[in-house]
Amino acid sequence: MTDPATRLLELRMFSLQPGTRDEFHRISRDGTIPLMRRHQIEVLAFGPCLNDENGYYLLRGFESEEDRVQRSQVIYATEEWERSYDQPVTAMIADYRTAVLPRTAELLIRLGRRPQPSQASPA
Repeated sequence: MTDPATRLLELRMFSLQPGTRDEFHRISRDGTIPLMRRHQIEVLAFGPCLNDENGYYLLRGFESEEDRVQRSQVIYATEEWERSYDQPVTAMIADYRTAVLPRTAELLIRLGRRPQPSQASPA
């Protein structure tokens, strides 16, 4: 079992080309998010930002930094990604930033998710 201290959350904030957010969301909802989930990437939340008409977010959970890097590389190397998503998704993204956060029980509670037993804070 993974050490709870190494578990993390990744928050990606995308700045999309004007007028592309609805299509980006459709591709995410119907294509890229299911692809990630089939490859055992935990997608916790995704969608349009409320305060930016060109903003979009993706929140994912990983066991460690190594797990995050490895699983991400696997997705982008798949035939499905290259054939169906690489060109249209890349064309819609103007810029993006990635923040990696510790996945603490307290943070999960604040986000409205129950921590797994291995993530519970010591008493």
